[in-house]
Amino acid sequence: MALIIVVAVLALLAGLAANRWLRPRLVNADDDEGMAVKDLVGPLLTMTVLLLSFVLVTANGSYGKAEVASRGEARALDQMVESAEYAPAAQRARIQADAVCYARAVRTQEWPAMSDGKGSTAPSVWSTDVRAAFRPLVGTPVFGMVVAADNKRSDEREERLTQATASIPTAVFWFLLSTLVITVAALGICLPRRNNRGQLITLVVITALLTTALVIIKDVDRPFGGIVDVEPTAIADTERQAYRDFTAHHPAAELPCDANGIRRAA
Repeated sequence: MALIIVVAVLALLAGLAANRWLRPRLVNADDDEGMAVKDLVGPLLTMTVLLLSFVLVTANGSYGKAEVASRGEARALDQMVESAEYAPAAQRARIQADAVCYARAVRTQEWPAMSDGKGSTAPSVWSTDVRAAFRPLVGTPVFGMVVAADNKRSDEREERLTQATASIPTAVFWFLLSTLVITVAALGICLPRRNNRGQLITLVVITALLTTALVIIKDVDRPFGGIVDVEPTAIADTERQAYRDFTAHHPAAELPCDANGIRRAA
């Protein structure tokens, strides 16, 4: 974000400097005419609509899919915990405990890592362990239920991690930034040298709006980091429900993980 703002400000200053020192060499030094304020509205509307279109596509794409995947993962995990109620006591305790630890690992370990477009191996420890708990259930009706829920959880997690990475290619982002620089600099050159207060204010507003639009695009392109982000609300709710079910059936038992989803020492 800082890079976008700095480059936009430098482009604005370059345009104003060119208007002061380069324009007199190209036209009459006493020229007081230039692009009127109404002439600046056209590029403003065009660029604003274009950039807002990118924002809407990105928001409805990457951000929307990330939110849906996060909620779907939480629902699948909750379904697995509920299906474990029909399993024998030993398997039920292990599945529900692993579900709590998995949710904690996602919330505290993987969620912060996704702000940088990365994942974490911490949740995989518990997803592997819970599948080991399924083996004694082979041939029972509950086996198909918990396996289906776990497969759904795995698919939703993979989608969530996919959406954590940037969906806008780097080349496209730099193209948008270059377009902003060229547009702002060109409009700065077209300003009249005198009696230009209205045009100058309009140009500053245009620069601010275009910069804000590009910052929004960059921000929503990473759904799990920045100002507009997907919070781990759904997985936290599932964690609380799974912990409640675990403690209800096994009040004296201890979870195999700490508050951050890290396995306790044996």
